[in-house]
Amino acid sequence: MKLALALVFISAVAAASHGHGHEHRGRCENYTTSTRSNGSNESTGWRQKPHGRASFTAYNGCQYPSCGIRMKSGYTAAVNTLSFGADDGAGDACGRCFEITPTSDPYTPSYKGPFGNTIVVKVTDLCPITSGNNAWCGQTISHPRNQHNMSMHFDLCNDSGSSSAFFPGRRGAMLGTYQEVDCQAWSGASGDTLWNGACLARETAALWPSHACGNRGTPPN
Repeated sequence: MKLALALVFISAVAAASHGHGHEHRGRCENYTTSTRSNGSNESTGWRQKPHGRASFTAYNGCQYPSCGIRMKSGYTAAVNTLSFGADDGAGDACGRCFEITPTSDPYTPSYKGPFGNTIVVKVTDLCPITSGNNAWCGQTISHPRNQHNMSMHFDLCNDSGSSSAFFPGRRGAMLGTYQEVDCQAWSGASGDTLWNGACLARETAALWPSHACGNRGTPPN
């Protein structure tokens, strides 16, 4: 799998970076489903919840997203592997839209704000489990929360403008909340006719834990 390094911009108080592995695998309608989650805490299923708390960072190098389709405009993000639904290529998260809200700085708990803006992002990419990503995207079945106690992580694409719209000035890592929403709430333009709201054209999908593209392979243990 071809890896591309992506820089994570964090708070002015602390600095860190992580490697981001993206693979351009083409149209996700070609993928088959081998493992599905019903949204419960099954030990064998992918962890996909329509709302909850999450951590947020930002990355560069979004040109070849794992979902295989680049957006013409609109805010986009990668999500952690356990929520994405695949460890490469496209998973069930592809094309889904989430309203995200920052509420605190993980590096400066005493920070009282401003915390930034609520925006709607579309998932187009995977934040893989690698040694540099574990603090944010290292959730697994046996350890379903990351080092910031969050089960969901969004890595916002700098190239799409989502990070600059979301983060308060000079801060690039936040904790907060997410809520899956209908993609009519997303203000972007799709880069390919395959996209049609949640997941793919010719697919019908309610909000999680319903399935659209489907999940691939076995969730990380």
